Amino acid sequence: MMDPEVSVLLHCAPWGGLLQSQVQVELSERYDRQTDASLQSHIEKVWTERVSKNPWLFNGAKFRLHSFSLVYPECHPSSSVSTKHPPCNVSPNIACAGLMEGELHGGDRGQEGSPDTDPAIVPVLHAVENSLCHNGITQETAKTFVQTSSTCDCRPSEGITSDPSCTDVNTDDGDTRPVLTLRLGLTCYKDFLGTNWSGQAVDLRKRGEAEFNDPLALLAQPLGVGGVLCTDDGQVVLIRRSKRVAEAPESLDIPGGHPEPKLVCEGLAVSEEQISIALLQQRPEAVVSELFSSVCSEIRDEVNVPLSFLGEPVLMGVALNHTSAGRPSAEFYISCSLSSDEVKTLYWMGGAEAQESTDIIFLSRAEILQLDTHSPLWTELCPSAKGAVLLFQMVMADRGQDDTTPADTHNITSAN
Repeated sequence: MMDPEVSVLLHCAPWGGLLQSQVQVELSERYDRQTDASLQSHIEKVWTERVSKNPWLFNGAKFRLHSFSLVYPECHPSSSVSTKHPPCNVSPNIACAGLMEGELHGGDRGQEGSPDTDPAIVPVLHAVENSLCHNGITQETAKTFVQTSSTCDCRPSEGITSDPSCTDVNTDDGDTRPVLTLRLGLTCYKDFLGTNWSGQAVDLRKRGEAEFNDPLALLAQPLGVGGVLCTDDGQVVLIRRSKRVAEAPESLDIPGGHPEPKLVCEGLAVSEEQISIALLQQRPEAVVSELFSSVCSEIRDEVNVPLSFLGEPVLMGVALNHTSAGRPSAEFYISCSLSSDEVKTLYWMGGAEAQESTDIIFLSRAEILQLDTHSPLWTELCPSAKGAVLLFQMVMADRGQDDTTPADTHNITSAN
């Protein structure tokens, strides 16, 4: 199913999604946006114009998604092997781990489909390659951006904490979970409006490709979050966006927003302008926690469902919104212990961000799985919702209503 407004950068279908314990971050200024004086002048001009029309606009810090790596198991059916505390050294006599790199810029990479590639990973590799091509990178070049390896690169990464006592593969607990590392820099809402959301986005992509061999180098690329919320009676929640919102007014959407660096720095008495990579590098676990908890907070604020009724978020993957120059969004599945009628009652009572939507709509799980570009309802979905639906169809299609625990994580119980 092809839609020019959206594509999938990464999906976690082979594992039925990832839990918070399977995600970590690498924080570095190397992953910030590139810029120069002329671009900064343009950004300031766009911001001044927007604020003059909308005085309530607020420039908040955001995380910038640069790239990712995925360490995954390649275990034989008869073996039970675990990378208990990734990213740690993998014993050379255990050929049971792999590394997939997903980047949006060039490098010396192996070819997807090599003899060492796990067949279960091929759909994910295709998703990365296809998304790179969709972003204006040739298919031949895109192939060089995906790396698979039979060993794990175990050098400590900037902004990542690792357990020095973990130097081998644990084979006792049956834990064969993949681990995703998101490489993050810092950006802000003002930069987003002046790059991804500006009329110069196409030219900025061309400049990025010519000057940095990366069409996204000059773009803000703030990482968003979205949640496919499924009620206890199997209904998926959609909300009708207000006509007053800046993006996709009156379209159908899922609850969503952005993880906030400011919340990671709570207790440090710093302003938005003082937030830095150096501060965030001191709290990498808090960054991951904010990524997962932010989607639940958005559900609470937009749908008015208390956090105590929400299950543990399951990361389905990352989608790209091409109406804003390929802005990324991490899409989650969240179960809810309330019925659709109970959720509807809470919604109409009004939450903290009730003004952002005007109606709530429910679709059954089967209806969501059947949605495609030929469905009349598809044209009503905003790009972020389309990306979430695509990922839901890829990752959750084979799971029943009561089976939402990611594969190979059955020792972890969702918190309802």
